[in-house]
Amino acid sequence: MTAWSTRPASPADLDQLRLLLAESCEAEVIPSSPLLIAAVERELVRVVESEGDLVGCIAAEMPSPGHARLSLIAVRDRSRRQGMATRLLGEMVRDLPRKSSEPPLISAVAGTEELTVTRLLLACGFIGTRVMRAGDGDCADRIYYQYKSRVEYIDPDARHLVHVTAREQLAESLGPTDHAVTALVSLGGEPAFEIARFEKDDPATLQSGEAAAGIAFSGSILAAITFLLGFAFSSTRFPDDVRLLLIGATFSTVLSLIVYASASGELARIRSNAFGKIMKWGNVLSEYGGVFPFLISLPVTYAQVSGNPWTTMVLAVVISAAMAWYERSEFSIAHRFRRSRTEIGLMVLTAASPTVGAALVEADAVSWPWTIALTATLMARTWLYLFRRGAEADIAERRQWQIRG
Repeated sequence: MTAWSTRPASPADLDQLRLLLAESCEAEVIPSSPLLIAAVERELVRVVESEGDLVGCIAAEMPSPGHARLSLIAVRDRSRRQGMATRLLGEMVRDLPRKSSEPPLISAVAGTEELTVTRLLLACGFIGTRVMRAGDGDCADRIYYQYKSRVEYIDPDARHLVHVTAREQLAESLGPTDHAVTALVSLGGEPAFEIARFEKDDPATLQSGEAAAGIAFSGSILAAITFLLGFAFSSTRFPDDVRLLLIGATFSTVLSLIVYASASGELARIRSNAFGKIMKWGNVLSEYGGVFPFLISLPVTYAQVSGNPWTTMVLAVVISAAMAWYERSEFSIAHRFRRSRTEIGLMVLTAASPTVGAALVEADAVSWPWTIALTATLMARTWLYLFRRGAEADIAERRQWQIRG
């Protein structure tokens, strides 16, 4: 099988592009020369190259920063069934959001008789949301497809099949805004669309529940830290550096509560699309400023109460192992961000802190260096996630209020 590769088109490819489109596409779908040149200049055209020749391409246009439309996708007959169209479409979908200040809606239009294109779009994450009337007569209708950039749930009991030739039934099935074409199947030997109903959710309700959960969680952690801090002040043997660590945890947790309350205000009246950013601040502050210092201080507290080095060290090792597992799991805040080698090193230091701290207390050694190292580690992780990483995965992009003046 001949090797091939994909890349953005350049002005030097225009002659080969025109020849490829003339051989592979209907004349009415080929863009005019000025439009093709503009698309290449805006890097909205990708090509497949094999042995120096262009054997496939995909083109898009962006009429507005918030909307991108796939214009065409073409592969030479001799080069088909090698995954070229799928690769081109996947790369275009990943590349288009980088060309706009806001995540664009990516759409395409395909006729009901264009089964190959329809199958490709549905396989690459598109769904058909409405029928675009082609006019009276025998002309086939076209379906408007859009790329699903976020997860939505389908009602498994609200699906039905419609033959692609049943124009009236198809238009009626796609009439409700929560119905869409999700698959192309064979029914009685003929192609048919599977129409599914999506569960519609209320973005404000979901975000409000997320903010309320954050407030409840931080409130519970604050109560636990306050209890432990009270014990620390009542004990004469409790290390001063650990007292300061708990005071810092109390401050950070209170700050996270204020941030979560700010998220509720953003939701209720401000609506500046900053909910994801505010929630990131609350989540990071509550975890690395509140939860982790509290958990790491538990073996130290137990060492002061029990005086038993064996049980203390067992508890410390168990907590370290649990924290290491949590850090690697999908439940941790760290899992929502891209990880680097530096971050992995900071994660190891964090997980080892309960064992090291408990060992220092049991050995009656000076624990200030440990406290300073732990504080620096947690502060570094907080700074890293707040200022060096983007939004938490699937939060900033999950719901966007559209504000129009």
